[in-house]
Amino acid sequence: MGAAVVWEAYRGRRWLPLTLLLLAASASGSPRYTPDWESLDARPLPAWFDEAKFGVFVHWGVYSVPAWGSEWFWWNWQGRHDLKYKAFMIQNYPPHFSYADFGPQFRASFYDPKQWADLFEASGARYVVLTSKHHEGYTLWPSPTSWNWNSVDVGPHRDLVGELGHFLRKKNIRYGLYHSLLEWFHPFYLLDKENDFTTQNFVKAKVLPEMVNLVNRYKPDTLPKRKWEMCTTLDKASWGYRRDMNSNDVMTDLEIITELIEVVSFGGNYLLNIGPNKDGIIVPIFEERLRSVGSWLSISGEGIYASKPWRVQKENTTTVWYTTKDCAVYVFYNDWPENGVLQLASPITTNTTKVSMLGVPGFLKWSQGSVDQGLIVYLPQLSPAIIKIKVWTLKLEEVK
Repeated sequence: MGAAVVWEAYRGRRWLPLTLLLLAASASGSPRYTPDWESLDARPLPAWFDEAKFGVFVHWGVYSVPAWGSEWFWWNWQGRHDLKYKAFMIQNYPPHFSYADFGPQFRASFYDPKQWADLFEASGARYVVLTSKHHEGYTLWPSPTSWNWNSVDVGPHRDLVGELGHFLRKKNIRYGLYHSLLEWFHPFYLLDKENDFTTQNFVKAKVLPEMVNLVNRYKPDTLPKRKWEMCTTLDKASWGYRRDMNSNDVMTDLEIITELIEVVSFGGNYLLNIGPNKDGIIVPIFEERLRSVGSWLSISGEGIYASKPWRVQKENTTTVWYTTKDCAVYVFYNDWPENGVLQLASPITTNTTKVSMLGVPGFLKWSQGSVDQGLIVYLPQLSPAIIKIKVWTLKLEEVK
């Protein structure tokens, strides 16, 4: 069988996840894949991933204990020797305090995986990706190659990966696992780095056996390379939880929904990250944002889930995006025209065209635009319920 583990390639605060495929012959005798991109790209794309569109990413680890700066705390402190991080440690911790000393403080005292699963379901997410291991090397499951630096031996004394997977699958939410392919201060990694990576001590002794264990133990759903995904984080300055976060550092629900629409209109998936604190609590501002997205998807998700890019993805001069599904075209816009009339340049009307707004009963009046192209839609009268939607969705039937 083949399985996939997600790892990260940062591009500022956003990144596209790559996949590392672990390949083995299955008992049924399915063909092996060879270690080249042509062979790996021949793997079929699971329909569930293409149709899911929206997922939640969770960065959680020992870095949630200092919870300051970002999840790269250890590297910034003892790799880059950043003076701000050094000062933070001097002011808040005793001399000779090491990063490993944070481990026992990562207790996950209030971690309730069922509550997490309930929230992710309410957010409208169809899949969840948990960081099973970040660059610090600490694993959220009892990895046999991470002795005394995992969540069962140190800290919570719990299998955090397994517990969450149990409740997600009860809700039919797909489960993905992030696994970093580097560890900043692992002796074997440092040795390979010193050798300009001409040696593979770290890969052979740590990475490969650990990923085989992770996949065989938890069987995460696969994420092939062909499908693209945009990952972003609610806290614009960090992927992990940090105590120095301000409310204006957090994406607004309008920003989230707008990015989600744009990504889906171009055929991608949107993976939105949160960072729980060391106790396993998802802070209220993150919870509020996730529930807000879920509330919007409960109205407009018809045009998101299982949709495909239309022949036009976005109007050139306005904030209007398109998707299509089951012969219908969906129009998303976040700017309500002052005169209550929305002009769309791209749709071509027919004698049987029908226009409706998701969340509003009945059909809307429309007229044909100029030169036998385009569509003019007469929007419903604004009401508190319509204003609350913030980003509106039209459903066009029988248009070209």
